[in-house]
Amino acid sequence: MRCCVRGLVLVLVLGGLGGCGRPAAPAQPEIDPVYGHLTHAQPRLPTIKLWLGAEELTAEIARTGLQIRTGMMYRTNIAESEGMLFVFPPEAIGPKDFYMRHCVVPLSAAYITPDGTIAEIIELEPGNEVGVRSQTSNLQYVLEVSRGWFERHNVRTGAVLRTERGSLHDAFFSR
Repeated sequence: MRCCVRGLVLVLVLGGLGGCGRPAAPAQPEIDPVYGHLTHAQPRLPTIKLWLGAEELTAEIARTGLQIRTGMMYRTNIAESEGMLFVFPPEAIGPKDFYMRHCVVPLSAAYITPDGTIAEIIELEPGNEVGVRSQTSNLQYVLEVSRGWFERHNVRTGAVLRTERGSLHDAFFSR
C-alpha cells in the first residue's frame, strides 16, 4: 500500500512539474456581449502630446474599435493635464455621439474635424447612456478631458489641435 501511495505521489509531482516552464495562455479580455466594450477599465493606452494654443495635454490614444467603445469606462479619475483622444479612420468621418456608460468621472469633450479644428465642446454626465450627438457631421476625432478643462484653459471652438508630430492627420494618417 505504501508503495502505491509513493508511486501516486511521484506521478502527481512529476505531472505537475511537466507544466512548469510553459507560458500560460493569454487571458482573453472580458467583453460585454451586447455593447462590445470591456467589462473593466482598459489598461493605459499609448499617449501623445497635444497642444491647443499654449495649453499642453498628454492624451491616451483610443484607436481600435474596442478601445473606442470602452474609452474611459470604469476609470475613477483623470488628471488635469491628461485626456483621451479618440481617433476614427477616414471612412468613419461623420457625426459623433458620445455617452457615459460605466463612467463616474465628469468629462468635457471636443468634437474635432479632420483638420484638427474643435467644432463643438460638450459636457458629459457620469452614467448618462443617452449620449450627446454632434451637430456637426464632418468629425474625425473626439478629445475627452476633465469636466470644465476647456473653459478653465480658455480653449474654445475654432482652436486647432497640434501634436508632437504635427497635425492630427500627420500624426495618425501620413506614412
